[in-house]
Amino acid sequence: MRSVRTKASSAGSRCRFEATRWSIVLAAGGETAGCDRRSALEELARSYWPPLYAYLRRDGHQPARAEDLVQGFFARLIEKNDLRSIDRSKGKFRSFVLASLKHFVLNQREKERALKRGGGVKTLSFDAGEAESRYGLEPVDRRTPEDVFNRRWALTVLDAVMARLQQEHVERGQGQVFQLLKGALTGDAAEGYAALAARLGTSEGALRVAAHRMRKRYRELLRA
Repeated sequence: MRSVRTKASSAGSRCRFEATRWSIVLAAGGETAGCDRRSALEELARSYWPPLYAYLRRDGHQPARAEDLVQGFFARLIEKNDLRSIDRSKGKFRSFVLASLKHFVLNQREKERALKRGGGVKTLSFDAGEAESRYGLEPVDRRTPEDVFNRRWALTVLDAVMARLQQEHVERGQGQVFQLLKGALTGDAAEGYAALAARLGTSEGALRVAAHRMRKRYRELLRA
């Protein structure tokens, strides 16, 4: 695992990001007052590391090389502060990120030099081992690297939504409710509402209301 512990990545970060990715992009570009740019960059790295890594692996790069390239790509974003010039009206941020990575890889090839593992500089916090494990779960088929990138990005979004939803419930003291009802979001609930209500010591009606609210909030976070 490559991990850098910084003040920006701690729970005490000065800026709690909203669900929208664009608020984080603006903060990462240094355009949002009161937000820690490093925190925003680490948030983006955690979100986009798995799909970018999956793209490079499907494009034929070995694990160490793919890791180097993603690390170097984020290092360049920090050094050049390319995020400052992002224009939201020109398209999706993930399209910009993928196009920028392709350009970066092309430049690396033209320079005919392989990156050292992180160049001796650990830039941002991420889990390279987890990214490789997730890539290993990708089915063997004829999908292009772009297809793999988009699929992994979508799965990363779903993971982030569930994590945010769980955090909100835990902060309200409803962590157990979340654990019992999260299956209702995916249709994987192993027990009926009556049994779950009995375990929680509440009524079936109240639990159904809680499940309805959870689904509604899940959709809100997913759209954001």
